Amino acid sequence: MATIDGRPAQYGITLKQLRELMETRGSEGVAKVNEYGGVQEICKKLYTSPSEGLSGSAVDMEHRRETFGSNTIPPKPPKTFLQLVWEALQDVTLIILEIAAIVSLGLSFYLASDESTPEAEDEGKHGWIEGLAILISVIVVVLVTAFNDYTKERQFRGLQNRIEGEHKFSVIRQGEVKQISVGDIVVGDICQVKYGDLLPADGIVIQSNDLKIDESSLTGESDHVKKGEGFDPMVLSGTHVMEGSGKMLVTAVGVNSQAGIIFTLLGAAVDQQEAEIKKKRKGEEEAAPVTGNSHVGMPGSVSENTPNKHTEASANHTSAPAAESHKKEKSVLQAKLTKLAIQIGYAGSSIAALTVVILIVQFCIEHFVMNGESWQVKHAKKLVRNFIIGVTVLVVAVPEGLPLAVTLSLAYSVKKMMKDNNLVRHLDACETMGNATAICSDKTGTLTTNRMTVVQSYICEKLSKTIPKFSDIPAHIGNMLIQAIAVNSAYTSRIMPPEEGDLFKQVGNKTECALLGFVQGIGKNYQTIRDDIPEETFKKVYTFNSVRKSMSTVIPRQGGGYRLFSKGASEIVLKKCAFIYGRDGHLEKFTREMQDRLVRQVIEPMACDGLRTISIAYRDFVPGKAEINQVHIDNEPNWDDEENIVNNLTCLCVVGIEDPVRDEVPDAIKKCQRAGITVRMVTGDNINTARSIATKCGIIKPGDDFLILEGKEFNRRIRDSNGEAQQHLLDKVWPKLRVLARSSPTDKYTLVKGIIDSKVSENREVVAVTGDGTNDGPALKKADVGFAMGIAGTDVAKEASDIILTDDNFTSIVKAVMWGRNVYDSIAKFLQFQLTVNVVAVIVAFIGACAVQDSPLKAVQMLWVNLIMDTLASLALATELPTPDLLLRKPYGRTKPLISRTMMKNILGQAVYQLTVIFTLLFVGDYLLDIPSGRGMTVPTQHFTIIFNTFVMMTLFNEINARKIHGQRNVFQGMFTNPIFYSIWLGTWVSQVVIIEFGDVAFSTAGLTVEQWLWCLFFGFGTLLWGQVVTTVPTRKIPKILSWGRGHPEEYTEAITLAEDKFDPDSQEGKKPRAGQILWIRGLTRLQTQIRVVNAFRQGLDARYSDNPTLAEVLRKQTSLSKRLSQTSSIDYADNVMDELTIPEIDVERLSSHSHTETAV
Repeated sequence: MATIDGRPAQYGITLKQLRELMETRGSEGVAKVNEYGGVQEICKKLYTSPSEGLSGSAVDMEHRRETFGSNTIPPKPPKTFLQLVWEALQDVTLIILEIAAIVSLGLSFYLASDESTPEAEDEGKHGWIEGLAILISVIVVVLVTAFNDYTKERQFRGLQNRIEGEHKFSVIRQGEVKQISVGDIVVGDICQVKYGDLLPADGIVIQSNDLKIDESSLTGESDHVKKGEGFDPMVLSGTHVMEGSGKMLVTAVGVNSQAGIIFTLLGAAVDQQEAEIKKKRKGEEEAAPVTGNSHVGMPGSVSENTPNKHTEASANHTSAPAAESHKKEKSVLQAKLTKLAIQIGYAGSSIAALTVVILIVQFCIEHFVMNGESWQVKHAKKLVRNFIIGVTVLVVAVPEGLPLAVTLSLAYSVKKMMKDNNLVRHLDACETMGNATAICSDKTGTLTTNRMTVVQSYICEKLSKTIPKFSDIPAHIGNMLIQAIAVNSAYTSRIMPPEEGDLFKQVGNKTECALLGFVQGIGKNYQTIRDDIPEETFKKVYTFNSVRKSMSTVIPRQGGGYRLFSKGASEIVLKKCAFIYGRDGHLEKFTREMQDRLVRQVIEPMACDGLRTISIAYRDFVPGKAEINQVHIDNEPNWDDEENIVNNLTCLCVVGIEDPVRDEVPDAIKKCQRAGITVRMVTGDNINTARSIATKCGIIKPGDDFLILEGKEFNRRIRDSNGEAQQHLLDKVWPKLRVLARSSPTDKYTLVKGIIDSKVSENREVVAVTGDGTNDGPALKKADVGFAMGIAGTDVAKEASDIILTDDNFTSIVKAVMWGRNVYDSIAKFLQFQLTVNVVAVIVAFIGACAVQDSPLKAVQMLWVNLIMDTLASLALATELPTPDLLLRKPYGRTKPLISRTMMKNILGQAVYQLTVIFTLLFVGDYLLDIPSGRGMTVPTQHFTIIFNTFVMMTLFNEINARKIHGQRNVFQGMFTNPIFYSIWLGTWVSQVVIIEFGDVAFSTAGLTVEQWLWCLFFGFGTLLWGQVVTTVPTRKIPKILSWGRGHPEEYTEAITLAEDKFDPDSQEGKKPRAGQILWIRGLTRLQTQIRVVNAFRQGLDARYSDNPTLAEVLRKQTSLSKRLSQTSSIDYADNVMDELTIPEIDVERLSSHSHTETAV
């Protein structure tokens, strides 16, 4: 018999049996598990041990992956470089240019053989060069675009992998708890699950403490489901642990898990849908037969039905878009840019069309009317050239570089932000952060170091400001205290020996680590107690949650009965205490008066020092004679009656835990306040502790008129008589509120929502929130930017967030603000530069065409200018590094215009200068410089070369001007800190010299003398001097109408909807978007596609396939998933009526952002 790693190669249970097992629920699941002999027996069949786990040997792991699959869902392959080149070639203006260039080439060869006059022969010899040069320019533009898309795609994949790589999970291997990447989990692994985990695979619960799971991502049910060995042991991947802890045996991974099955269905459906759209585009009416070959590794029953299911889905799909009127909300900047791009596009198209018409009319009048010539083939060439000029004007007018600048700026920032400990999950969060006006921050770990230590203790009426000696504590109390701490804390919390330095490493819950450190500090070892009392012996665990604010564990007591240990927030635990140990360990009754005295003399002074106070207590349940503080029991107590079980406790001690403020936080908060951002602290801690920490951080200063509220008081002020939160009441509270203590996650959500919805401030608030707990999810999702803690944060919080702080540090948020403002400014710099070039190039081409019957700037020259100002300038200006000066101005808010009056002043001022210079050179340049006139000439002349060269020089020097957008005088400041900028600038300069001197016929240039070069440089340098003159003009004098992109973002929605209908790549009319016009619409459509498919599923399939139970089950889950998706995303459907259930907001993408559920879409 074949063996693997010393065990039989044949497992005692098959993949199919495990899959069927995981489709059962509740008592049916228990019965099914018992059919196989119980969980222990299934472990044996899978050759694993509940306590030791797997051996972890490479051979064993590989064999398990081959048999049961690996814990990944293969992603869709990225587009190849050639596919991206093909997409870039679809650009309408480029296609027109390609056709015109090919026609021009054909005509030049035709004419070369057809004409016999010397002049025509001379032109014919070189006629082909222009057509070829345009083709080459187009190829360059296409390759640059494709390369940018390619690098962008790779960066995002890298980011996605990084986010997935961050997701680790605790498994037991060789008897030790190890953190491994979720992709490495295999069937047969024993996983430790705890509060806040996102489950990476399907499994069966082996042991559980008060385990509750949120299965809404699969079932749509918002109630938390209690799990346990005896009543509902099945746990599924993609669901969240909301309470408790436990161990599970992994039974299904990757495509075989319940979430994986749904994703495989979804992925296949989207492939099908894309094929359908392509067919429609080709105009094929008959639907070809569909094959089901995209369903590798799917359950037989599903695979068999898949083909007709898909046909059904795609048939239904046609009606889906009609209902889909609301698109995903845009970020503020995207909304402003989209509107601007549309306006510029329209203006450019009109001028281009006008130019072509004027050129053709003039040509016809001159040749056919005035000269009376008859039609010849050479005239066709002239007309094609006129047409090319028109198209080139359009190319220059439309700012293709705008999307590129946005993408580059964001991608560059995201990359750099990683070094600043910001892992950006959603790109637009980066830019939104620059507009943030308020930050609601957690206390623990964000403002403080999250390295907790016990610094004060109160035991037997003795307050110690240092750690007491064990000999100073009465022996029976000392032993009980050590047992209470060691047992009544998660066994995943432990203290590891220091790796380097002298500080012990805290693993797990930091408060529990502080208590375990206290045990070590008094010279005892908590691990020996844990070894004597393993988790399996626990009778009942009441795990910590935000409502209880305490944790209790029941264990069997020596000599019979049970002992309950409890620890938690001191005021909560002390209220449940009836006894306390007084001097020398004498038991005393704990009266109300003593309680008040203890709070006044011990707890409040500790809290005012910024300490978190924790009380530890116990209670005995004994079968025999009970002492005064014990309870007599005859039979098993009702452990579900928590109210009575965790009551009449005996207090052992109160400890004060210090979590010092991070050294760098006060300075960071000062920076935020200077930058016009209000920092508020929202914490679950005692109000005195919160006030102390807030003062140390600088959130509140002595004598300030600010509010510090507890959660109860906050709710009393903002809720009406029916208990509903009212916006007008909130508006009275939030502007002055700085600290919210003893707050629940709901309070945090209410506060964030209230600030965002408030219309009190003129610019509307943009709110950032930090969170680490599972219940922070809703607040993180509601916020404009949600920050999750990378170290202390739970999976749920990370899933709901936009940015993950990999070092949990508040200063990283300040860096995010700086980068966000930098993105906004980079794009504004690029706009200022680009619009100047646009205005000048378009006017020059237009007036030149009318006055000289030819554009002073030839098609190839225009394409070169376009390359400088689009691709190269966007690279140069989008990669400026942020400076601390960015934090000295107030945030822009939601309503600030995109192009400010200062920028418009610079654009118009520079345009006036450049146009004056160019037209002077065009009409009188030949006299001034004493050279032959180039007007009306067909060969390259020095006259027109000087115009082209001067224009490029002015553009290049203006690029330096464009680096400042707030009217600063010193435009060179910080220029040499950006190597990308100066290398591109010098590179462009060198290329220009080569083009002028050696471009010849291809670029329509003639070599210039040194004197002529100096003139060009003189005019170019003039833009810097002129820039100083423009800066002197007071901005206040400029009418407000000249600032573009004003108003609330809501006002942009019409323009955007219009743009999306025209340019949406998802639209089925087959209209391709032009790269430059609206391109954000390409972004983030993956989710919409998923939702759309899910919706199509829902419409057609429920009724049709109810006779197939397996498929119906999968579809039922998937339907509820689609409902959740449509409710929790900002996309509404006309046919989607909201459920009666109140469904908490949970990240739609959470199922797709981890490797075990990487979407196959």
